[in-house]
Amino acid sequence: MSPDALELQVDEIRDFNRFYTRRIGVLQEHLLDSPYPLTQARVLFELARRQPVAARDIGATLGLDPGYLSRIVQGFAAEGLVERSPSTRDGRSITLRLTPDGEAAFARLEHDSRAAVAAMLSEMSAPARRRLTRALHEAQALLSPAGTASGLNIRTHAPGDIGWAIERHARLYTDEYGWNAEFEALVATLFARFATDHDPEKERCWIAELDGERVGCVFVVRNADDADTAQLRCLLVDPVARGHGVGRRLVEECLAFARAAGYRRMLLWTNDILVAARRIYESCGFALAEEYRHHSFGHDLVGQVWTLDLA
Repeated sequence: MSPDALELQVDEIRDFNRFYTRRIGVLQEHLLDSPYPLTQARVLFELARRQPVAARDIGATLGLDPGYLSRIVQGFAAEGLVERSPSTRDGRSITLRLTPDGEAAFARLEHDSRAAVAAMLSEMSAPARRRLTRALHEAQALLSPAGTASGLNIRTHAPGDIGWAIERHARLYTDEYGWNAEFEALVATLFARFATDHDPEKERCWIAELDGERVGCVFVVRNADDADTAQLRCLLVDPVARGHGVGRRLVEECLAFARAAGYRRMLLWTNDILVAARRIYESCGFALAEEYRHHSFGHDLVGQVWTLDLA
């Protein structure tokens, strides 16, 4: 590539950066008319997605100087948004968790952020929106360092995704656990119920893509017996994507959404042989609430109910 061509491409990317930062308003003193500049809003977002989380982990994710991050956290603590405690795994580390006021602040920021993007997209036709999202996915993959999971994209479901999720559940659980068609029927029923009758403000489905290919899914619905409880359903990670943190990212999306939607609790049902999924649930703070034996999908299994207090 000639030096002139490279310089032109550098200028084009810088032009786009200037355009987009103006378009979404990140150069304003406070993001989305909130009390928080962009960096503070990013810290709040990471806290909501990953709590409880070590302060140094947030610093590593966002590339923040430890002293600068410490001042942000101290400010949040002074406002009553964050509570700090020593890590149970490393006494030198501090674990952070949002308080109820912090949850409310995040919920407002999340709502306003989604509304701002929705308003921007509403000016475009459906084909134009699809072109834009495909272009953004490709840009993210191209700019991600080789050998990292940065090519991972989590998005809400689109036409064709529900059928894919049902087929992939059936195939994977037959291949790995020998479960019969009863399981496919259950998954198809759950996804069909979601697809035909769900409240977008309180219920949502996500698809994980790795380098543009679908590799996972999960969805959240309102619990039928308790309007304050969200239920996580049908977490799946394709074998080709295991080891990339796909399952944890999907569960984190569920938790962030549930908190922003005002749920106070989350529950899920699983079976004890699904060891990898259980480890994800435990690492995200879920606790085993109930365990019982049952015969389903052609096998004797041990069902489990896991719960998490979101408030």
